[in-house]
Order: sequence, then C-alpha cells, then structure tokens
Amino acid sequence: MSIGREYSHGYANVSFEKPSILTSLGRMPWGFVALIVGMALFGTAMLFSSVETNPNEAELPFKHLNRFVISFFVMIVLALTPLKTWSRISVPAYLGALFLLFLVPFIGESGGGAERWLKIGPLRVQPSEIMKLASILMRARYYQMVTSDEKGGILKHLPAFVMLMMPAFLIATQPDLGTTLMLLASGGVIIFLAGISKWVVISGVVSTPIAAVLGYMFVLKPYQRERVDTFLSQLSGGGLSGSTGEAYQIEQAKIAVGSGGWTGKGYGEGIQSRLDYIPEQHTDFIFTVIAEEFGFFGAAGILIVWGILLGWGLSIAMRCESRFGKFAAAGAVATIAFYVAFNIGMVNGLLPVVGVPLPLISYGGTAMFTTMACFGLILSAHINRNEKMPNTRLFSL
Repeated sequence: MSIGREYSHGYANVSFEKPSILTSLGRMPWGFVALIVGMALFGTAMLFSSVETNPNEAELPFKHLNRFVISFFVMIVLALTPLKTWSRISVPAYLGALFLLFLVPFIGESGGGAERWLKIGPLRVQPSEIMKLASILMRARYYQMVTSDEKGGILKHLPAFVMLMMPAFLIATQPDLGTTLMLLASGGVIIFLAGISKWVVISGVVSTPIAAVLGYMFVLKPYQRERVDTFLSQLSGGGLSGSTGEAYQIEQAKIAVGSGGWTGKGYGEGIQSRLDYIPEQHTDFIFTVIAEEFGFFGAAGILIVWGILLGWGLSIAMRCESRFGKFAAAGAVATIAFYVAFNIGMVNGLLPVVGVPLPLISYGGTAMFTTMACFGLILSAHINRNEKMPNTRLFSL
C-alpha cells in the first residue's frame, strides 16, 4: 500500500506517492546494475592476476570481492531511498563531514605521510570520502532552493563556491591532492550545470594558471612538488630520470601499457605484473595490468563500458523532474567520471601521480564505498525520477 503525501510550498498541492519496495525494484535499471557487477568481477579477476606471484597479497582479491558484496547491498538500500530523504540528510551529512575534517589535524591517524583517517570506535573513517557524497547533496539542496533556471553571476553561486572551498581547503591540508582535485572538479561541474555566467567561467579559466603556480609554491608538500616536476619533465619531452619514486613508477607503467600491443600477452602472462616491476599495481596502477594482458582492445573495452555507465547516469540525471535529483545524479556521475579520468591519465603520464584508484577494479575499501554510494544515488534518481521536490529553505529539515 502506497503512502500519499502532499506539499503546499514550492509547488501547488504537489502530491507524491511513495512507491513500495517491490515497485521500486521493478523500476531498477537492471542492465545498469549488471554492468556494475560485471566490472567488479572483472576487477577481482585482475587482482588475482596482479598478486599471483606475491603470497603476502593473496587474500586481496577475496577482500575486494567481500567489500563489493557489502557495498552492493548498501547501494541497493540507497537506491530504494526517496530523493526527499536524500535532501533531508544533505545538511546534517555535510556539516557532520565538515566537522570530522576539522578533527583530522588534531586526532587523526597518519598513513603514507598524511593524516586522513579518524578512529571512531572499531571503525577507521576517512572523512574526505564522506565529504565527496555529502558535498554533492548539499549543493543539490542549495540549487533546489534557488529555483530560477536563468544564468546567474557570482553572487547567486557564491554560497555553492563557499560550500565547495571549505572542505577542499581542509582536505588539501591533510595533504590529499587527489581528493582535493576530484572534489573541486565534481563540484565545478554542478555549479556549471546550474547555469553560471560565461564570464565567471572565463575568469576562472584565466585565473587557474595563477592559482596553480601559487598552490605549487605555497601549498604543496615537497613530495607533491616532486610529482608535479616529474610530470612536467616527461610532458615537455625531457624524459624521466631516476630509478625510484614517481619517475620509475610512470616509466614502468608506460612500458607495461605499450608492451601489451593490440591484443595483449594473455591473462596472467604480463611480465611487468608477474615480476612486480610496478609499485602499487593492485591499487592505483592496476590499469597497467589490464593493458599488458589484454592489450589496446582490452583497455579500450574497459573505457567503453565506463563510457556506457557514465552516459547512462547522465541520461538518468536529465530525466529527473526535480532540480535536486538532476544535480545530485549529475554530481554523482561527475565524481565517478573523475575517478576514472584521473586514474587513466595518471597511469599514462597525462596527469601527475595523485593516488586515485580505478573504481570497482583497484583494491581499496574507501573508494569502493564512495563509488557504490554514488551509484546508489544515481539509481535512486532513476527510480524516483518523477518525484517532485518542494522548494524548502536550505536549513529546513
């Protein structure tokens, strides 16, 4: 039995029927879900290949699969969550994640030269990952409140900029360059789609090089500047030098990708992976294993599947009746897209090494949860695409 509700503010006598669980499951785009499952299973297979010669990492593929199974059920629960509920939790989720980011410098746990985690009871939480989803919801809530579809100047979008820059600054100081760039990129997409003036966009593009230089000089840590220097050196044709660090990693990654040729050397037959030439090949650099073992066609096939998933996600966003659903789904798609773009660009030397995994394929729990939560939000937007949202105040819960 469905539950009828009416809203009289924002829309005149808007009536929304909450669908039953069975109805919602019937609306689920199962082809979309099947592609997600297939990608995760392929990632598990690639992890088996990448750790085959290292007994100390033999359990990683099983952990990856277990995390996916848990995240899959979380995704389904999130998909069955009405958009109005997503909107309600947006403010407390954003403020809670922001508070956790404030706590990181004081009580955070270090790892890999950075303070990014908090220990909450038995859980080890990375607040920056929570913020990726929370910031999407917060800006979608804001643009649901700002009902005008007309393009606006900086004043209309200033609150959205502030919502974006506060967590970006806190994450940059951890330091976590990869997450900072992803947060700025996905947040910028939502603001752009909300209809910001072209002059603001042009001004931002013009000022980006200046901001990049200032960030390089005064914000980046020494090891981060080394990564940028390595990237600029190989990009300018200066080549890569050194037998350790990022230069070595990029050099070996390019060798692995190039040696795969058109069809690859076959599953489990990659020399670079079997001899463990590439550091972190089971996490950030797993694309090198795919390219070496399945060649250009295999690597291109993965990118085509990702293109289908992301294009499908964008079509879901476009079909949403509510502005909240449109912006929330588009932000989730942008977050996943930048995961893929940053990882592929990093592995092929087109971007600096920033420690961004390949979603569903690389080993890693936090990235898996973030990706599946984003998919849950996209699926919720599809199931509830006809749900109209009231234009409530930003802090009206």
